Amino acid sequence: MDNTKIIDEFRANDGKVGGFFSGMNLLLMTTKGAKSGKESVIPVAYTKDGDNYVVIASKGGAPTHPAWYFNLIANPEITVEVGNEKFKARAKNTDGEERERLFNQHAAEYPQFNEYKAKTSRVIPVFILERI
Repeated sequence: MDNTKIIDEFRANDGKVGGFFSGMNLLLMTTKGAKSGKESVIPVAYTKDGDNYVVIASKGGAPTHPAWYFNLIANPEITVEVGNEKFKARAKNTDGEERERLFNQHAAEYPQFNEYKAKTSRVIPVFILERI
């Protein structure tokens, strides 16, 4: 999926975009490819947990993880852009009660994530992005 338009709109409007992501809190993650080593910029909806950002590797409820999931597992140090701020962060894949709590918190803000969960048999990964 080509996200160039969304990324350009995000950067031109201090993180505000229309279309699919309209009304969502959006951040950009610059990840390093698990296989290619190439940098990719990925727009993703987030919620907050204290000072940390929470992102969900839902891929719209697809049966497979999004490519960026594998990037974060292989190379957890990323760059995050939120609003007009840019900083380094470390991605941590959550599990158990913490994952459940964060997923439910995210789905309370964005109910479509409950639909994604219902569409797939995989456990949808939940990441905490912690500023470093």
